[in-house]
Amino acid sequence: MTETTSCCCTKKTVRPEEDRKKLVNRLKRIEGQVRGIIGMLENDAYCNDILVQSAAVNAAVNAFNKELLAAHIKTCVARDIREGKDETIDELVVTLQKLMK
Repeated sequence: MTETTSCCCTKKTVRPEEDRKKLVNRLKRIEGQVRGIIGMLENDAYCNDILVQSAAVNAAVNAFNKELLAAHIKTCVARDIREGKDETIDELVVTLQKLMK
């Protein structure tokens, strides 16, 4: 993974195509789950059934985050530490704090 400047963020990560496809597919499944919950609401589904589906979406997002975080640590963070960019550690700490809210 390499980083370059991007118009919407300060950094950009170029991922192997296989990794990108896996992450995108996970997000598309999550998107489908969310659309399903919307349909449940529109069809007046029982609250508990909606909550169970919402918990499933939450678990899927957490799994996505774990996968992406592991890849980030193994590639971007490790590379930056080897290059002496210690500010990456502070960035990682802030990210972990946000994920653990």
